[in-house]
Amino acid sequence: MARRPAPPSASPGTPRPGTSARSGSTRSARSTAASERRVDVREWASGIRLSAFSVIMLSLVVLGAWVLVPTLGTFIDQRQKIAALESSIQVSQDEITALENERERWSDPAYITTQARERLYYVKPGEVVYLIDNDIDPAALPQEQAPVSDTLEETPSDWMHQLLRSLTAAGLSDTAVVGE
Repeated sequence: MARRPAPPSASPGTPRPGTSARSGSTRSARSTAASERRVDVREWASGIRLSAFSVIMLSLVVLGAWVLVPTLGTFIDQRQKIAALESSIQVSQDEITALENERERWSDPAYITTQARERLYYVKPGEVVYLIDNDIDPAALPQEQAPVSDTLEETPSDWMHQLLRSLTAAGLSDTAVVGE
């Protein structure tokens, strides 16, 4: 590959062609510093030489990127779908395990008897069962269950005044859109 030419540089003491040689003023110092930083782009670009091999290699890199980027996107998308399906399979297997354990419990006669007694209140012949309602201590009752008063009270409300205030507030709103 050909080497790029270095940008033209001037020594700090010598002025470049087209710049003033006045060193006393601040303006000339600024313009000298600005002109020293400028690079002639046409001169720099003309120094770039590309061989046929470089052009072929650059085009192969561009072609490879053009072919591989969509394929890479598809690969990443498929890997994400595979991971989601694997996690779904794991959740299903956990549910299957839990259901198999429950099925094993229901095959035990002692478990069936316990469930029938607790859920359905079944008893064996000759047993007497006493059900106690409201066995909670009255002091432990929540406040929501306080007794209701016997007197009826009416709460005064001026609904017409509320309606008019709402309508006027909506009519005077600044958010209304004016039709064109």
